[in-house]
Amino acid sequence: MMYGEDIIEEVRSRNDIVDVISGYVPLKKKGSSYFGLCPFHNEKSPSFSVSREKQMYYCFGCGAGGNVYTFLMEYENFSFPEAVRFLAERAGMQLPQEELNDEDRRKMDEKARLREMNKQAANYFYCLLQSKRGEKAMAYFKNRGITEDTIRRFGLGYSDIYHDDLYRFLKSKGFSDEELKDSALVTLNEQKGGSDKFWNRVMFPIMDVNNRVIGFGGRVMGDGTPKYLNSRETKLFDKSRNLYGLNFARSSRRREIILCEGYMDVISMHQAGFTNAVAALGTAFTSGHGMLLRRYTENVILSFDNDEAGQRAILRAIPILKDAGLNVRVLNLSPYKDPDEFVKNMGAAALEERIKKAQNCVMFEIETLSGQYDQNDPGEKTKFQHEAAKVLAGIVDPLERKNFIEAVSREYFISPKEFQDLVDDYGSNGYITQQERQRMKREERRVAPEEDKQEKKRQPQKLLLTWFVNEPVLFEKLNGIISPEDFHDPIYHGVALMLFEQYEKEKKVIPARILNQYTDPKDQKKIAELFNTTLKMAPSPEDNDKALTDIVRRVKEESIEQQMNATNDILKWQELIQEKSSLLKLHISI
Repeated sequence: MMYGEDIIEEVRSRNDIVDVISGYVPLKKKGSSYFGLCPFHNEKSPSFSVSREKQMYYCFGCGAGGNVYTFLMEYENFSFPEAVRFLAERAGMQLPQEELNDEDRRKMDEKARLREMNKQAANYFYCLLQSKRGEKAMAYFKNRGITEDTIRRFGLGYSDIYHDDLYRFLKSKGFSDEELKDSALVTLNEQKGGSDKFWNRVMFPIMDVNNRVIGFGGRVMGDGTPKYLNSRETKLFDKSRNLYGLNFARSSRRREIILCEGYMDVISMHQAGFTNAVAALGTAFTSGHGMLLRRYTENVILSFDNDEAGQRAILRAIPILKDAGLNVRVLNLSPYKDPDEFVKNMGAAALEERIKKAQNCVMFEIETLSGQYDQNDPGEKTKFQHEAAKVLAGIVDPLERKNFIEAVSREYFISPKEFQDLVDDYGSNGYITQQERQRMKREERRVAPEEDKQEKKRQPQKLLLTWFVNEPVLFEKLNGIISPEDFHDPIYHGVALMLFEQYEKEKKVIPARILNQYTDPKDQKKIAELFNTTLKMAPSPEDNDKALTDIVRRVKEESIEQQMNATNDILKWQELIQEKSSLLKLHISI
């Protein structure tokens, strides 16, 4: 670990988890916990719980859970040391610098050097653009209508015509070839030496949501290929977890985010006042992008190029965004190709009007389908109606489906009654069921039969630990009956050791502190589920005593069986058999 246990716990205790998470997810108090929509999966009803008492979060829908460190590591893609530093800074704490082991120091230094390298490269590209050598590139931006303020805001730059210009600059700043080879900025060759990844291009620094340069995009000057070139992924740059312009759009006051195709579209829209525009980073739009957007908005407007490729991209993006729980509309840019052209020719006010009239994504899909069939041909029109019915059959909400049936019937002169029957027919014949099944397969967490069998055997251990967390008085009542050694599952054994130690020292349990000891996401999820399981108490104390006694007996019996399997000592066997027999008389009262 990078920092000592005491430091990690002090940082955690100074950052209330409700305060931290409410900065990312709107939370409402319900009982003793706070609830909101889970930022890690698509849901319409809040099942994401944050407990101030336990200093933990848990989603009853997808099972995501942990403490404040886990949340930042999942949400912001921080490493554990980065999460510690972020929260320490938030709490105004000064962290010690000497508690680094060699491996932590190496990883931290690598990322720090890469960040510094990207920063130096961005500054160099920016300075080149401002110099005489960058006159051609500056003329390109000016011809595109980009102002000096926008150039400065986005850090736009220029990579020179020389193939090793940046390489020589970074070497002069003290970066070694070993560091440069993993930067995605240069290519190293034993015979030719170092050569730049980007040259003779206008440059677009890519920043993460914390305004740190993590990669670059470059557009070639002239007719070279490829027209646009993007950084490959590095330890800092994950294309599926970042969007160009999101560092600005995340703080926009507009209620939606506009998703564009390219850098210049985003820049032109921001310059026109639409600071909620973002773009994917030279890669196909993914579910990761969808969930990233879901963290900052519930509404997305698609503003892709007004050509065949752009329309196909819209159709691919719609289901991904809907799967992420987003409301999706499509911006009509006709007769212009992209947002950049539209703003230049029509102005910001006209774009504002188009945004207000952006088309619902379902109606866009239907309209696209209609263009694929000759509506004057009865056979073609029938095929279109069947395909449209399939689209509407996939709408789960009955009222929403009814409204779309009425809208499509009006728009395309279809008998409402017959169209309703057609949609219902596709639904009742399994079309929607098949779609839903495919969606559920992506979401459900399947457990292999053997693993499922083992999990059932571990269930009493899990339930007993949950009893300990919810009823700490049991540490006293079960003293001499149950110990950490009775929890033979490795994870539960570790948790039991820490719970018993906490209670012995402090007469209370602090679940969030225990999670500090685990870095594996699967372990954290398992422990978070354990600490957030709600005990279903029976109406009468007698029934609760009976349930608890049964769980203790089952844990103890399993523990005895484990000990018997581990020894060939006859005397020990007799002792264990006698202990097992005595469990029949066990009775525990809360």
